[in-house]
Amino acid sequence: METQKLNIDVEARAARARELFEHGYNCSQAVVVAYADVLGQDPDTLAALVQPLGGGMGRLREVCGAVSGMFMVSSAAHRGAPVTDRDARTHIYSGVQLLAERYRGECGSIVCRELLGLKQQKDAPVPEERTPDYYKRRPCSEYVALSARMVGEYLNGDMK
Repeated sequence: METQKLNIDVEARAARARELFEHGYNCSQAVVVAYADVLGQDPDTLAALVQPLGGGMGRLREVCGAVSGMFMVSSAAHRGAPVTDRDARTHIYSGVQLLAERYRGECGSIVCRELLGLKQQKDAPVPEERTPDYYKRRPCSEYVALSARMVGEYLNGDMK
């Protein structure tokens, strides 16, 4: 199975994802909505579908929401393959593993609590207020931009 190669302006997508995050979208929403046109889906629908993935999956602080969003966008490279096709699934999983390895290499982890240096297993389900102080103490804007950039490189076939 050949991965479809696209021509994505990765820096524009990274900037768009950062902008979305800084305007209140959660980490997963920001990455996925930045690629709504590539996914061929309505941005509001996508934002609603991936909303539970923010905060490391509902603030459980597990897999980073930006990473989860990156994985979801990576499937666009395999559009058109039957969803039950084993070879297509193998390629999708290979892409996820490659992206995870690259992200882990850049950031040290793909786990939200580790990326944020949190000690607790999970947080209360109430999202934090998005204040200027929130953005100063959270590196999430950088993680969102990195995820959007990486998945764009993957979709472009620039990642081996």
